[in-house]
Amino acid sequence: MTGATTPDVRLARVYDVVDEAPPAGETWVLVDRLWPRGVKKERLAGAEWDKEAAPSEELRRAFHHEEIGFEEFAERYRAELEQSGAAERLRRRARETDSGTLVLLVGSKDPEHSNGRVLADVLTGD
Repeated sequence: MTGATTPDVRLARVYDVVDEAPPAGETWVLVDRLWPRGVKKERLAGAEWDKEAAPSEELRRAFHHEEIGFEEFAERYRAELEQSGAAERLRRRARETDSGTLVLLVGSKDPEHSNGRVLADVLTGD
């Protein structure tokens, strides 16, 4: 991230990286409000956990219980991120670690339709 305004951001499913360590130049951050089911904390020893960057419990439940679709979820989550400043704090922290890539970890079966995708888009300005 070396002074970059827009970090290099990737998205990964947490279950695909358990028992691994982040490679040099990567910072791994779990961005779910709940710890992933069935994963002991030591199995993600190299990852940080940023609950503040996760959607609110109310929004998470509405999406997971299919009360709202992905588009509405994304819109409301973006508003939460803007109001809380959590995305900007995550971006700043990633720059301060001077890693080349920020990898957002999510427990979702479909990372492309998750809070991780929305957060990645916010962080990269998409």
